[in-house]
Amino acid sequence: MSLDPRLAPLLACPRDATDLAEEGDELVCSEGHRYPCPGGIPVLLRDDVWQTHGIMERSMREAREPVADEDDYAGEGIDPAVSEAVSATCGGFYRHLVGKLGAYPIPELRLPPGDGQLFLELGCHWGRWCIAAGREGYLPIGIDPSLEGVRAARKVARQLGVDALYVVADARHLPFKPGVFDVAFSYSVLQHLREQDVQETVDEIARVLKPGGRSRVQMPNLFGARNLYLQLRERRFREPARQFDVRYWLPWELRRSFGRIGPTALEVDGFFSLNAQSSDLAMMPWRFRAAIRLSDTLRALARRFPPLTLLADSLYVRSTRA
Repeated sequence: MSLDPRLAPLLACPRDATDLAEEGDELVCSEGHRYPCPGGIPVLLRDDVWQTHGIMERSMREAREPVADEDDYAGEGIDPAVSEAVSATCGGFYRHLVGKLGAYPIPELRLPPGDGQLFLELGCHWGRWCIAAGREGYLPIGIDPSLEGVRAARKVARQLGVDALYVVADARHLPFKPGVFDVAFSYSVLQHLREQDVQETVDEIARVLKPGGRSRVQMPNLFGARNLYLQLRERRFREPARQFDVRYWLPWELRRSFGRIGPTALEVDGFFSLNAQSSDLAMMPWRFRAAIRLSDTLRALARRFPPLTLLADSLYVRSTRA
């Protein structure tokens, strides 16, 4: 399968930002940097930088291996990779669904209808937010360092009849030309990165957004009641010991960091969890349903009483490209 023609004019080498051309099953830039494109999936990861996750090296290795039969991407039923990863991608409220998923948990995208606008999701894995964006009229392009996740995302999109494109890439080194996206979105991803990596990602978001383009990124609030409890119980407020643990942010740190994109404001995403979605209530046991409903009530209250935003566990950081 060749590269989707809609991707070609958007892509650029993540090392030197030059154009990429197809040569067989590879993409090559004018400086001679080569990237595999197995089954039409560009794997545009750099092997000359520090890796935020071990999955990057695995993806680069697997990209050079023979491609599975394309019929695998159009299979019936829930993709096994999604069923096993649902807790890792959707949060602890979904742990009871691991290996038992009966339907894909597709969230509600709190954005206006897309009308064909380009939507970039950073850290898409199996593509749930890309599916949500596609259903709202956007043309979603998801990036993730996991080749396995992107392959699952393509299968899910085809199963659900949603037009979406995917690239294996690093959010710190986006393989796109400047000023091409209308919306940049990320959920439950940047919270796992070091502050330096987040700053590099923020600068990349600013680079690839059009003037006036919107960025919407979910991040954990240090002052959230659940977050305070977890920090006290698990870390005693120390820095995370493991590479991919959640890092909690102060509200003013979020405004300052994402202000590099342009005017920035904070909005409540939810309370008592960093991931749970009200669109998934039917999948939840009663105790989780109660927490999600209360979270929705508090989010509505925060619109009338803005100081309540500072106590939310999960925040959206909304920025507009200057």
